[in-house]
Amino acid sequence: MKRLIQTLKNIWSIEDLRKRILYTIGLVLIYRIGSYVVLPGVDPSQLSVLRKQGSEGLMGLLNMFSGGAFSNASIFALGIMPYITASIVIQLLVMVVPKFQKMQREGESGRRKMNQITRWLTVIVTAAQAPAYITNMRMQLEATPYALHPFTGAEPSLFFWISSIVILISGTLFVMWLGERITDKGVGNGISLLIMIGIIARLPFALSAEFASRLSEGGGLVMFLFELVVLLGVILLVILLVQGTRRIPVQYAKRIVGNKQYGGVRQYIPIKVNAAGVMPIIFAQAIMFLPITFMGFSNNADSKFAMAFADYNSFWYNLVFFILVVVFTYFYTAIAINPNQMADDMKKNGGFIPGVKPGKKTAEYLESILSKITLPGSIFLAVVAILPAIIRLFGVNTQFAQFYGGTSLLILVGVILDTLQQIESHLLMRHYDGLTKTGRIKGRTSMSIQA
Repeated sequence: MKRLIQTLKNIWSIEDLRKRILYTIGLVLIYRIGSYVVLPGVDPSQLSVLRKQGSEGLMGLLNMFSGGAFSNASIFALGIMPYITASIVIQLLVMVVPKFQKMQREGESGRRKMNQITRWLTVIVTAAQAPAYITNMRMQLEATPYALHPFTGAEPSLFFWISSIVILISGTLFVMWLGERITDKGVGNGISLLIMIGIIARLPFALSAEFASRLSEGGGLVMFLFELVVLLGVILLVILLVQGTRRIPVQYAKRIVGNKQYGGVRQYIPIKVNAAGVMPIIFAQAIMFLPITFMGFSNNADSKFAMAFADYNSFWYNLVFFILVVVFTYFYTAIAINPNQMADDMKKNGGFIPGVKPGKKTAEYLESILSKITLPGSIFLAVVAILPAIIRLFGVNTQFAQFYGGTSLLILVGVILDTLQQIESHLLMRHYDGLTKTGRIKGRTSMSIQA
């Protein structure tokens, strides 16, 4: 405890770090306040039906990612998900379109161009999702005809449609801007941090709902405490998944430059068991959200297909989700790690893997190692992704079950470790002790969604 207090004092004594933390807290506070600002024309007192929808099913998952803004009919109702969808599309285009590959190789100027394209694509995605959101809201509020003041009969006015779509687009762009400001002038990756804050904001509601549910049963308190212990165990497993590495030894030949000698020592290349981070789940989740988006424009919401993919507890939803996570883990690992590039860099720096010839043989060796560790990593990641549905079978409340796995838990663990790593870097750079006794926290930079 004494060490923790001293570390907090050290953090506060570093002016630049103190300003960054306060700046981040300020922008996060703005984001949370905005999630309670209701769309003009909507009566906040009549949103109980929408809040009930936002507590269960796939809509509950969307509501969690937006920090409750979805069920509040907020100006930030769509949250940052359209930006994430746009980022995913751009990353896919980089893999298949030569023009985007060229931009990626242009360095900083290419990155700025791709960011600009991502922003415009975010506008398009939000413009497509906003009418679906309003349509869903109208259907949910049919039982309370005065919930929307601009209603004429059962339909909202044209002005309400246009103004709400514009506001929802502006809200998403503003959230995106907040994330970029946090990344540039705050602490941690802004986009990932805002998602994490939204998830944490739903935790007290999930805990209270589960606690109330268990109290109504005999011996429910013991069961509730057992669930918390299980949750801690799952968190530890996820941390192991995030931190797990395979170290590959690399021997560097001796080189003499001027009066100094370099190399002649053995180092290690750490390859993550889960090199793709949380991105495969985000990729897969974005695709799983598509059916429900299209359902917003359709009157056939009671079809078997619609019902299967609107319920994230259903067998078919979780089977498809599981397969997509495994496939995208391999896909994103191929993006994150390039064995040919690693082999070339080793060769240029006079390094080699003992027993393996430099060049092509080294690339093949690295690729075989990557394939071997990616398979169990992808399966473990997929199991974590569908774990909330499995936990739900044991009678756990829908809201609370989300914190046992899926995107939520991986984001919480990954973002917290990444943010702590940045804070620790500031401390170590100024010769203070780190946040742990070893002074080293392994972050998950690969999971961060770059703004």
